[in-house]
Amino acid sequence: MKFEIVPNVYWIGKIDWELRRFHGEEYSTHRGSSYNSYLVGDEKIALIDTVWMPFAKEFVANLAKEIDLNKIDYVIANHAEMDHSGALPELMRHIPDKPVYCTANAVKSLKGHYHQNWNFQVVKTGEKLSLGKKELVFVEAMMLHWPDSMMTYLTDDAILFSNDAFGQHIASEHMYNDLVVQSELFEEATKYYANILTPFSLLVTKKINEVIALNLPVNAICPSHGVMWRDNPLQIAEQYLKWAADYQENQITLIYDTMWNGTRMLAENIARGIKKKDDKVTVKLCNIARSDINDVVTEIFKSKAILVGSPTINKGILNATAALLEMITGLKFKSKKAAAFGCFGWSGESIKILTDHLTKAGFEVVSDGFKAMWQPDDEALAQACEFGMDFAGKT
Repeated sequence: MKFEIVPNVYWIGKIDWELRRFHGEEYSTHRGSSYNSYLVGDEKIALIDTVWMPFAKEFVANLAKEIDLNKIDYVIANHAEMDHSGALPELMRHIPDKPVYCTANAVKSLKGHYHQNWNFQVVKTGEKLSLGKKELVFVEAMMLHWPDSMMTYLTDDAILFSNDAFGQHIASEHMYNDLVVQSELFEEATKYYANILTPFSLLVTKKINEVIALNLPVNAICPSHGVMWRDNPLQIAEQYLKWAADYQENQITLIYDTMWNGTRMLAENIARGIKKKDDKVTVKLCNIARSDINDVVTEIFKSKAILVGSPTINKGILNATAALLEMITGLKFKSKKAAAFGCFGWSGESIKILTDHLTKAGFEVVSDGFKAMWQPDDEALAQACEFGMDFAGKT
């Protein structure tokens, strides 16, 4: 499929309607995704990124229908991760001597992935590649979200090929931000930032401000996944700056797992106490064992505070809760408060384990937590409600 963005600039990627898991099994993609590749024509022709390896032969075959592959002068690899570079081995098999422009770190990554010594041309921020009347300007974007990442800016047409930044996992026949359902677009963009870019928020702020300081016009932002931003394209950059600034809404999220519903009962009564104390705060409950972990992480991203609950089992915690805690430790959320809760039978270690994990993950733990022995009775549920009121008062 070939789609014209502006004259002589084409989207030539792959829409993956069936994709439901990404990054192995780590990321849920309820709405599919796309792998965006771009063909830029002038006196010289440049190909910017490719697609994921399962679609490599299809991609190269389709590309060959649109252009004699030997007429591609330059290959731009904005990022070496396999969802962007996966078709490079198949492509370079046809045009082995064509130069591949990328960062120094990308050379290491690409060699590590494919064990090929292509004609690598290392570029740095501010360096340019002439296509004739137009130029490609390279902007390194280290750790957004890999060490090798970069963006490429096309002069005259004022298009920023932003790679993973500003993307979303959406499969759509509508290629632009103004043509898709806005609530879905921003839901997926928020989830993308929360689950992938949160650990790099300081770098996000620095890089966006660096790009803004270049004072370049931007008519469109073309990321590597999802739709392209043509209607007020900088709105997503402005949103990224907000998300990068220790983002939170007036929301408290309770995440729990439960064996015989005791911890669930505590969660519901803690939530009741929170609402009793503050009827304006949004309260959400998530059974982590029955919820999509990436969707829960997105709720945590939006929250000013969280409560995490698990009963004690084998002097530990339930595995779905443990997996969540491991994930949020790596995401390095900032300026969020937390506490733990749960039921127990005879030992009761879960509260301390949860509290220690939350502290390690960077949350401000504002309470020693709440635990109830065996199945909570009316008195324990009333105490859980009081605990929720107290917690709300500290957030």
